Amino acid sequence: MDKRDNISEPKAAALGLQHLLAMYSGSVLVPILIATALKFNSEQMTYLVSIDIFMCGVATALQIFTNKVFGIGLPVILGCAVQSVAPLIMIGQKFDIQTMYGAIIAAGFFVFLISGAFAKLRRFFPPLVTGTLITVIGLSLIPVAFQNIGGGSTTAKSFGSLPNLLLGIITVLLILAINVWGRGFIRSIAILIGLVAGTVIGGFMHMVSLAPVAQASWFHVPTPFYFGTPHFEWSSILTMVLISLVSMVESTGVFFALGDIVGRKIGEDDLKKGYRAEGLAVMLGGVFNTFPYTTFSQNVGLVQLSGIKSRKPVMYSAGFLVLLGLLPKIGALATIIPTPVLGGAMLVMFGMVAVQGIRMLQQVDFNNDKNLLVAAISIGLGLGVTVQPEIVQFLPKNIQLFCSSGILMASLSAVILNILFNSRNPQPEMKSDAGLNEKD
Repeated sequence: MDKRDNISEPKAAALGLQHLLAMYSGSVLVPILIATALKFNSEQMTYLVSIDIFMCGVATALQIFTNKVFGIGLPVILGCAVQSVAPLIMIGQKFDIQTMYGAIIAAGFFVFLISGAFAKLRRFFPPLVTGTLITVIGLSLIPVAFQNIGGGSTTAKSFGSLPNLLLGIITVLLILAINVWGRGFIRSIAILIGLVAGTVIGGFMHMVSLAPVAQASWFHVPTPFYFGTPHFEWSSILTMVLISLVSMVESTGVFFALGDIVGRKIGEDDLKKGYRAEGLAVMLGGVFNTFPYTTFSQNVGLVQLSGIKSRKPVMYSAGFLVLLGLLPKIGALATIIPTPVLGGAMLVMFGMVAVQGIRMLQQVDFNNDKNLLVAAISIGLGLGVTVQPEIVQFLPKNIQLFCSSGILMASLSAVILNILFNSRNPQPEMKSDAGLNEKD
């Protein structure tokens, strides 16, 4: 029986909450990680998490309420793009927060402008390129997870202490246990349960302070340019433009997968409106001082699991996200999570990102030595500058930002080498379900 149209409001609301919970932890981790790395205070971090939740709802609404200009009209959820974490931290540290947000706004404008042409450019992003890139994204972030498991700052006396390591390991084991023995909905929120349970355990270990929650207000209004007027710097903009291209490639796979599930053929016009919605969401993220938004692949599994093909549950999700984002005390709850707990969750999440890249690479013919070289050199360059960023320390500051990003180096290497080696024998395009994190 087709459940697409006949769905009650209470059931739609419950399913909407499930979508929210499945994406919540993955999305709020991005502002927490960036704010921690840039040493935001508790008030700034609370604002950041709250406005991020609010903007997730706005970004999702832009995508599901389709019109002639933007919105693909599929049951999609948008959240902060995890691949933007490392580049944004790098921009914030080398320049300043205003430059970081200027780069986000410019990248969103770029995505909006090229949305019509990008469908024709997808041939430059076959599984060989996309899989290599996503693998590097996951692997390059794993050291950050380990740093957080140790306690955050490597210069702190408590870094690597037994309580920190124990709490990080417990969090990982909890998430693994839920994925092994959990079913359906419970399994889909394994990361969230791990974060909550790890925080509770951390409380018993005297590693949690509720002061940020007590200090946070009950209600706030989103404020444009909360952290100041944006600055526009060319190397930072180029960095975020390349990251946005990666997000567009990932979103393309999600769009096709959802089209298959709901029985709708996705054409070039649909893709164009979907990219435009993401471009608008990224621009608004920069204006309201949050981060780039992209379509979340993990929610595709929930659509498949529930069998509900209607957009109505996702409309509820968007409404819930907007409501929660207006209540800073709820946003402050996410800031009390101990750093080792975040590290444990990050280890699982970033490891899964790397494995998704490897799954994409399974579509590649590695009997062809040229494909082996493209992947090998690109992964080597990406991880090399990630582990040893000092290798470019004598280059000009703007060039340093560009060359010290493993994600950017891997992107350029994979695209250029693929063009050089495979221009006469183009690689097959990415399958619609490649790399998706589907839930059983």
